[in-house]
Amino acid sequence: MGKRVALVLAGCGVLDGSEIHEASAALVHLSRGGAEVKIFAPNIEQRDVVNHLKGSPTEEKRNVLVESARLARGNIQDLAELKASEFDAVIFPGGFGVAKNLCSWAVDGKNCTVNEHVSSTLQAFHSAKKPIGLCCISPVLAAKVFPGCEVTVGQDKNVDGRFPDAETASAIAELGCKHICKNVNESHVDKANKIVTTCAFMCKAPLHEIFDGIGTMVQEVLKLA
Repeated sequence: MGKRVALVLAGCGVLDGSEIHEASAALVHLSRGGAEVKIFAPNIEQRDVVNHLKGSPTEEKRNVLVESARLARGNIQDLAELKASEFDAVIFPGGFGVAKNLCSWAVDGKNCTVNEHVSSTLQAFHSAKKPIGLCCISPVLAAKVFPGCEVTVGQDKNVDGRFPDAETASAIAELGCKHICKNVNESHVDKANKIVTTCAFMCKAPLHEIFDGIGTMVQEVLKLA
């Protein structure tokens, strides 16, 4: 039997939802690993809607669950229905929707609040000692919910201009968590908390390197499951 994995999305599109390449990469690696995947998203309004051609916000209103259904090919459920007892692991792809819709990190940084269903999902898997996989900006969810945990968002300095959001590592440290510096094709495993993280698009890198890094995260999650 393959592992049962829940994948949690935050919309559709890097600037206001889930990063599409990251979600796709996670799904490909999960498929290759023989996992049985079900996809979830919170049934809430997006913080904003961004015109991805212009990179600027619009006056539109969109729903996170409805937009996430684009990535899930319609096969998706409300996050409120997710039961940790029915799964072996949970994975959160990144994208600014994580920092806007799943929590308020985009506005409040380390003082952010986390959506109640996101927080309860993380706590349920953690309490059951089931692994949690996070990539790109989504490790901040773990940093906020589990003080003292270890995560990576890449590097804590903007090495060669490849890590423009390196200050995120400092904010994670200010939350009482340990940031572990890793390259884009690597992941970090916090064995005590069963949290696996990789930086993905927090690094300016070729797509195949980001894909490979997400692969290491998925593989480690499946090993722990």
